[in-house]
Amino acid sequence: MASHGTVKAINALTARWAATLPHDGTVFAAAGVWPLLGLLADGAAGPARQELSDALGVPAAGAATAARDVLSTLGATRGLAAALGLWTRGTLPLEPAWLDRLPDDVHGRLTGDPASDQSRLDAWAAACTQGQIEAMPVTVDEDTLLVLAGALTLRTDWIRPFTPGAMAAETGPWRGMDLAALHRTTSLPHRVGVANTTAGPLTELRIIGTQGIDVHLYLGPPEATAGQVLTAAVDALHHRRAMVPGSQLPYGAPGPGLSVSRVPSVDGEPTLHVSTVPFTVKAHHDLLHDPDLFGLRTATDASRGHFPGISAKPLAVRAAAQTMTATFGARGFRSAAVTAFGAVAGGIPRHPFRAREVSVRFDRPFGFLALHSASRLVLNAGWVTSPDTLEEDF
Repeated sequence: MASHGTVKAINALTARWAATLPHDGTVFAAAGVWPLLGLLADGAAGPARQELSDALGVPAAGAATAARDVLSTLGATRGLAAALGLWTRGTLPLEPAWLDRLPDDVHGRLTGDPASDQSRLDAWAAACTQGQIEAMPVTVDEDTLLVLAGALTLRTDWIRPFTPGAMAAETGPWRGMDLAALHRTTSLPHRVGVANTTAGPLTELRIIGTQGIDVHLYLGPPEATAGQVLTAAVDALHHRRAMVPGSQLPYGAPGPGLSVSRVPSVDGEPTLHVSTVPFTVKAHHDLLHDPDLFGLRTATDASRGHFPGISAKPLAVRAAAQTMTATFGARGFRSAAVTAFGAVAGGIPRHPFRAREVSVRFDRPFGFLALHSASRLVLNAGWVTSPDTLEEDF
């Protein structure tokens, strides 16, 4: 089981990565990158080892164990599947101690034929993600000595499905669009809340999945960027006392997209009306565009080796990338991410009661986090700028 410290470290990487995002639709999974960085840190030396440790937020000496614990936790969770793959050329000797710290049966061989090797690695990515991602995010060539890759897939069904419908955006960049929409009404106003954050007031909607995996939607002020909203969202996960639930919010418009009022009611029970949009977000991230974020600055210097704990032959990181997709629909949420590193040498009539009614609308760009509910580990995060015009059926 991944420790609380490891969960905080991965979520911290999620927050730092979110802060660097452009204000465009995207999705990413720090939980897919972190274990691979941990395995690299375990075999690194010198400045590369320290930089990787700093990016991980844990000492390099325990990084491989923490990485394996994360992979074990993910793999043992219903609705999640995690896979690890290592491929090396026959000419690259591996340190037995490092290889022994990897899960069993993950090591394969590179033949040296780029087309054949690429085809096998692409097939691995497709098989591990049920076809959601068709190719490995890095390219193999004749100089590639080692490829270390991870695949993380998520599928959760909502305990209470949404009802498909339509919605007209009242403000923002989606104004005037005929949006496909998802609506739901419950008697649980505490599923929505508002926190005051560095990005301004932040509205959070928690959507509970059946497999212990939840998805939270976040709406900030119109002027807040994707990075600001998502960074504040991750911080709010660890400061729950700052989140005021819908059952305690003042009447009026206490947060972005929110309306709280007192209305006629049949039974006096509170209600929460939710309106949001279905979406699919896809992204490809070249991790070397910001090597310092991932602790890879020195590790990419091919003038010398940095991983003597992996191989006696000098190795340097030449490619590091992640490809990801996430879909949010009426019945559930699914996502898939493949991350790889390549190394080379170097939702009324009259009634007798009145009750609290909370309404929340996500009708302009918003963020989301998919969580392992027991540990609050962020499995993936994203920003929605292009809602689906038709609901995906899954």
